[in-house]
Amino acid sequence: MDSLADVDEIAHRPSREFVESTNVWRFMQAHDIDDYDELIERTTGNLEWFWGELPHYLGLDFFEGYDAVRDDSDGPQFTDWYVGAELNVAHNTVDRYAERGRETRNKTACVWEGEPGETRELTYHELARQSNQVANALVERGIEEGDTVALYMPMVPEVVSILYGVFKVGAIAVPIFSGFGTDATATRLDESEARVLFTGDGFYRRGGEVTLKETADEAVEETGHVESTIVFDRLGHVPDDGEDADDAGIPWDDARDESWTEAVETRDDDFETRAMDANDPCMLLYSSGTTGKPKGIVHSHAGALVQPAKEIHFGFDQKPADRFFWVSDIGWMMGPWTLIGNHAFGGTVVMYEGAPDHPEPDRFWSMIDRHDVTQFGVSPTAVRALRKYGDEHVEKHDLSSIRLLGSTGEPWDPESWHWFYEHVGNGEAPIINISGGTEIVGCFLMPMPIQDLKPCTLGGPGLGMDIDIVDSQGGSVADAGERGLLVARDSCPSMTRSLWEGDDRYLDTYWSAFTNPPLWNHGDWAQRDDDGFWFLHGRADDAINVAGRKVGPAEVEGALMDHDAVNQAAAVGVPDDTTGEAVVAYVILEPGYEESDELAGELRAQVGDELGKPFRPREIRFVEEFPKTQSGKIIRRAIEGAYTGEDIGDLSSIENPEALEALRED
Repeated sequence: MDSLADVDEIAHRPSREFVESTNVWRFMQAHDIDDYDELIERTTGNLEWFWGELPHYLGLDFFEGYDAVRDDSDGPQFTDWYVGAELNVAHNTVDRYAERGRETRNKTACVWEGEPGETRELTYHELARQSNQVANALVERGIEEGDTVALYMPMVPEVVSILYGVFKVGAIAVPIFSGFGTDATATRLDESEARVLFTGDGFYRRGGEVTLKETADEAVEETGHVESTIVFDRLGHVPDDGEDADDAGIPWDDARDESWTEAVETRDDDFETRAMDANDPCMLLYSSGTTGKPKGIVHSHAGALVQPAKEIHFGFDQKPADRFFWVSDIGWMMGPWTLIGNHAFGGTVVMYEGAPDHPEPDRFWSMIDRHDVTQFGVSPTAVRALRKYGDEHVEKHDLSSIRLLGSTGEPWDPESWHWFYEHVGNGEAPIINISGGTEIVGCFLMPMPIQDLKPCTLGGPGLGMDIDIVDSQGGSVADAGERGLLVARDSCPSMTRSLWEGDDRYLDTYWSAFTNPPLWNHGDWAQRDDDGFWFLHGRADDAINVAGRKVGPAEVEGALMDHDAVNQAAAVGVPDDTTGEAVVAYVILEPGYEESDELAGELRAQVGDELGKPFRPREIRFVEEFPKTQSGKIIRRAIEGAYTGEDIGDLSSIENPEALEALRED
């Protein structure tokens, strides 16, 4: 998307009947709020009222109430929320729904589908028993409040029990992306000093086995902190009790390794969840590492509960019968966000293990049909990749169960947004396009389902999120419709209070750009149009500087994708003797188009026409695929490194390393 002119028409208008059926509409009626603008003004302009009211309104269960909504005497950088309150995420997401006599006791908490096609369901009663067993296993291994426990796991239902079991004992969960290699995994184990590691023998991906245990062992050997490794048997390679480990098919250390069956399933299934201070940490989420050294982001019991619950309830209009499917690994923010936000209301989450186009390109669409999914979230890149397979893969499935669609991770292009809206959402389901980050385990920007929508928009500020768009001096430019930096003018309960490695990097990364007054600099280019719709234009630190003029990669990519021949694009900045930097663009073509010098010339000219001649790509390279993370994000620095030949550090987050090799050979 290169300009707001491309997305200036309303594409979605919710019916009055739909609006009045939503959770956010009921909240507005309860508080005499007349319209969307007043909703945003009230919730972002009076943070004490909104965040103070929210736990009670959402029915969240605190063991002890708070003495003050917040203490910001040390500034927004170090705000304590719900001062004096005691709670536990796990009590709110599993215990209270598994109690005897509750109708939710036998309700499905998780529907899981493996790539080969098998399915499993986990009820709240079963989830409570299993998470209690995890908690008891941790206590037996000496885990105490404040200790760290790592999850380097395949996407199986047991990850839910592990996450909540860690919360139950007051320890800190450290989810690690299952696609990471040794170095990235070791970095996270080392920095977090995790004493217990949950892993598996592996998982299925594109019809083959991906092993985890070998990588886990290598990472453990590099760190020296892990005392106990508990291994889940997904592929059938974990040795049974008494079996010779040499015959099991994976490396095994009898002094450190234990099977899930022996370590967890033999434990007592009764455990009293511990009451924790609202600001006690429960989760350490690491940034993806695709832009440099990962940051350890700390989340509290209050923040990690209240923010996802708010967003699932209001933004995604969660209802008791819903089935919520967001494509994510437990190691990315959206994994815990999905689980906590839905389970806070006794909801049902759909989980999937494998690739989006295996064994056929209709895997997601068949899952929506088969499991009656009501909310479906996926990255724009994944949509672009699936769209190229053609409409017939979508049209042969019944997707009428879908009520809302979701997306995050990167800017949309209008064509793909429309395709997702029309073909997957049947021209009726709003696309709740959200943006925030691991740092707040939630969203700064989030449309409400009661809003009209323009293509690619992020709607407006999330409820209770005091955000703005500013120029380089910190002056607001939102009302002027100018492009600027997305900032937060105040904190929220889920905002990390610091980084695991200390305050210095935290303050330097987020609070050093604007100090008077202090503003959280999120690093995204943002813009609000004349009708009040907010848009993002990519990362500010990704800017390509051509002869002193800056352009975001997303702008170049949007201009390229405006051409009928282009399905996906990736733009990077490379050294240039004349201009300092030049644009190089990689392009994936739509079916039926052939690469040629003539087409490359057309694409260069199109970028020049839309963005200006200085930003015409120096080269257009046609490729079959881009290196991506498992969550679908294009790793631009990997593409840049493939072009320049420079060493760009840890690339173990790449889900398809063969794509990177192909770029290097190009």
